[in-house]
Amino acid sequence: MPLMMLLLVAAVQGITEFLPVSSSGHLILIPLVTDHQYQGRAIDVAAHVGTLVAVAAYVRADLLRMARGVITYGRQNHADGHLAVLVVIATIPVIIAGYFVNKADPAWLLDLKTLAIANLVFALLLWLADQLGATARTMGDIGVNEAWLIGLAQIFALIPGASRSGVTMMAARYLGFDRVSAAHFSLLLSLPTIAGAGVLKTYDLIKTDDLALGADALMVAALSCLFAFSSINLMMRWLARANFTIFVGYRLIMGFALLVAVQVGYL
Repeated sequence: MPLMMLLLVAAVQGITEFLPVSSSGHLILIPLVTDHQYQGRAIDVAAHVGTLVAVAAYVRADLLRMARGVITYGRQNHADGHLAVLVVIATIPVIIAGYFVNKADPAWLLDLKTLAIANLVFALLLWLADQLGATARTMGDIGVNEAWLIGLAQIFALIPGASRSGVTMMAARYLGFDRVSAAHFSLLLSLPTIAGAGVLKTYDLIKTDDLALGADALMVAALSCLFAFSSINLMMRWLARANFTIFVGYRLIMGFALLVAVQVGYL
């Protein structure tokens, strides 16, 4: 792939993966707005792997505490081990749903109208959650019920345009968690989801023995990691002093623009 296309894919994935704006929806649009052929699943997943490294670096303190908590679970560090259990619980619904969706492979999931409508609907739901949700609950208040409900909401992330980050933050806000805690738990939930996809597609990439593709994938992963780490830092700083309105507005504009573009035959 041309260097500029690799940079574009990495930037789009890295910047949008953890923002509530749908990274998959943006990646779908790249070949449509650039007239460049689809970058391929391997490149997409390489970009996701880069973001995985970025979020792991950002929440490294949490990961260390959860690891120690799991090892000593029942004896000490109970809260840290419990957080690891909650992440697992919240991940179960999307794994089950993802298996059946992947098996059925419904064509409507790749339809641009689906992307547009999902952006509009879930943007409005995020805005409502942000307006109606309280801000009294923090990470320490997340229990099994809350983790399960947030995990169920994460199923909607299988719809391009819904945004995994967006739906998990939305659910957390509806449950009364403050914005930073909602975003923090969403970051933790991204780890098993992205890792699972990355492992499967990396195995496929190795089987192809395509060294050129491998080099492209490594470059995208590295660039995506840099973009993602910067994006996470900026988002967390923003949510510490502001709300989700800027993201909602962007998604509404994007959704309406897509609907118009599809209607007039531009896309």
